[in-house]
Amino acid sequence: MRTRVAFLFYIILTITVQSQDISQLHFNKNNEFKVVQFTDTHINVESDKNVDAFTTIKKIMALEKPDLVVLTGDVATDGNPEKTYKEFEAIFTEAKMPWIVTLGNHDSQADLSRKEVADFLQNLNYCLNNDQGDTYGNSNFVYPVRSTDNKNKALIYIMDSNAYSTLKPEVDGWGWFDNSQVSWYKEKSKEYTQLNNNQPLPAIAFFHIPLPEYYQAWKNKKVKAIGKRKEQECGPEINTGMFAAMLEAKDVMGTFVGHDHNNDYIGVHYNMALAYGRVTKTKTYNKAPVEGARIIVLKEGKRSFDTWIREVNGKKVYPCTWPDSFEE
Repeated sequence: MRTRVAFLFYIILTITVQSQDISQLHFNKNNEFKVVQFTDTHINVESDKNVDAFTTIKKIMALEKPDLVVLTGDVATDGNPEKTYKEFEAIFTEAKMPWIVTLGNHDSQADLSRKEVADFLQNLNYCLNNDQGDTYGNSNFVYPVRSTDNKNKALIYIMDSNAYSTLKPEVDGWGWFDNSQVSWYKEKSKEYTQLNNNQPLPAIAFFHIPLPEYYQAWKNKKVKAIGKRKEQECGPEINTGMFAAMLEAKDVMGTFVGHDHNNDYIGVHYNMALAYGRVTKTKTYNKAPVEGARIIVLKEGKRSFDTWIREVNGKKVYPCTWPDSFEE
């Protein structure tokens, strides 16, 4: 009996250690941390729709060998999205790849509520989703990226930009950050800043719907954006001040979104990068860009990152460095 209990304890301990190791994000021996952002896959395995995106994801991961994958919304559109997410789980488990999902406007339009999707994701293998329910929305959390000696050196914010206006019919359009989310961000930023001798840590943020300030970054005449804008930015009609909060906190270097399939630019507004990913679902119309992903490489101890688009055909486009490539 004792042997059996000891064996069960060993299994539980092993699983716990493995889980802890997976959730600990660290800079590599080259003092870099690479994130691949896939976005707007719109996969529906029930109807065999956009399933080629799985192949795109595997190809780009093999080329880039990232440390983390982030899916920035409109990921699964099945009646029951669990089937599509289980396919993602299989891919990332085979690759032993930590992955995170931010929810888009289409991710809670089927059989499962937004909270049910978020809860399901948190139980998937290698998925780091960790919403604590301490603010509005269903995917709000932050991960530190640590040095080899386990000190916090950078932050990755994951946020739920919500789905649609909650003030219809007076206000139409897309969702926006709730005031409680702005306060939540301020609290988290302050907490990590205080732990770092009151110095803001270099940070990046991922969510689905672009901030209202994205158009200002595109039309910035002093600092030209890099990439393409082939459609109007579909941001919210209400501005609750997340961009201002980030400027004041001085930690976020750049934000990375999806939502607008035909935009893939990175621009600068008040010295903060506002960037789109590259749509990952298969190209289905002429205006759409070649499917791919955005790559972001953080650098330990520096307020700087490299970024580029990697297309499914292997082509690397729009390589740049923030802030060096965007100086006036």
